[in-house]
Amino acid sequence: MAHVTDSLSGFVPPAVNDVFIALGTTIKTAGSQQAFRAVDFDAVVALAQSARAAGATRIGIVSAMGADARSTVFYNRVKGEMEEAVVQMGYEAVIFARPSLLKGDREALAQSTRPGEKAALVAMTLFKPLIPANYRAIAAADVANALVSAVDSGPTGNHVLLSGAMQPG
Repeated sequence: MAHVTDSLSGFVPPAVNDVFIALGTTIKTAGSQQAFRAVDFDAVVALAQSARAAGATRIGIVSAMGADARSTVFYNRVKGEMEEAVVQMGYEAVIFARPSLLKGDREALAQSTRPGEKAALVAMTLFKPLIPANYRAIAAADVANALVSAVDSGPTGNHVLLSGAMQPG
């Protein structure tokens, strides 16, 4: 079985200033923890390294709420390890977006339906006023807009955008 990063071997992007990565999967979709890691760590880090080699100085990456390299939760640990690896690459600015549950039409993207996720979205909509902003569901477009804005705004260093900061208005 080919590793997802095999397709990135030798990939040389054109000269770039800024790069955005919104790549990820679920353990269920990937089929195993190893396959999940191949996408959410290996592929993301490989793309970030390629972009850095092509001259990128600023990077924005969609990560996950709870990302922590020392987490006992595998998903959160992989996301945290990815964040730590990217920070070490020498970018002038690194922005990690850590959204809560993403709202969107997964079926239109040929993704499997997630009944538990649908139920959570209904509950979050009903109880929105009672849910702290960092835990409210958020549209993928809102995450993208906030990440682009944060990278474009110019702060150097490493920054984390929590879901509440990405919520519209």
